[in-house]
Amino acid sequence: MMPNVDPRALKRMMESMGMKSTEINADKVVIFCNDKEITISDPSVTRIDMQGNVSFQVSGPVSEKRNEEGSVEITDDDVKMVVEKTGATEGAAKAALERSGGDIASAILDITSDK
Repeated sequence: MMPNVDPRALKRMMESMGMKSTEINADKVVIFCNDKEITISDPSVTRIDMQGNVSFQVSGPVSEKRNEEGSVEITDDDVKMVVEKTGATEGAAKAALERSGGDIASAILDITSDK
């Protein structure tokens, strides 16, 4: 925040420039990279709409977890989601997730295209 500037005045200035910011109540933000997973716990997330573009400002405690090459972590929640969306067994859902490198959408498409 800028020193000696009233937050309400700053908000009015931003709106006059076509900027709109909205606070988002988030529990966790996860960024998946090829070689690591970045997790921001208890984040402060702001959505900023400006001239047709949307951006997010995220801050909070950060932790990183390196992915082993060729190794994909498949969580129970991922398997559960694929099962719910496709009606497949847990084993089939887990196998599809492994084939897709952990990509949930690809796993769902893999299972539904076989039907």
